[in-house]
Amino acid sequence: MAKTSMIMREKRREKLVKQHAARRAQLKEAIRSPKSTDAEREEAQRKLNAMPRDSSASRVRNRCAITGRSRGVYRKFGLGRQKLREATMRGDIPGLGKASW
Repeated sequence: MAKTSMIMREKRREKLVKQHAARRAQLKEAIRSPKSTDAEREEAQRKLNAMPRDSSASRVRNRCAITGRSRGVYRKFGLGRQKLREATMRGDIPGLGKASW
């Protein structure tokens, strides 16, 4: 089980990402646009840099929905490898089973 503080930190980051997503996209588009002047680009870059670091989507870490473990998490199921295996053995995940050949 992951530390509660780490799980809460990730939840806070996810909330910030959602809150600032539209504004970040707008500023990034202004920076990338060939129609923008150099002054507009610099201003957009300055505003983007002034935003909270945790509002960047790349700072969010995938975590297991049950344990909060940050490594070995399968995106498709949102579970860590151990919990995915346990759920598979119980038959909780349709279409997934132990390999045998």
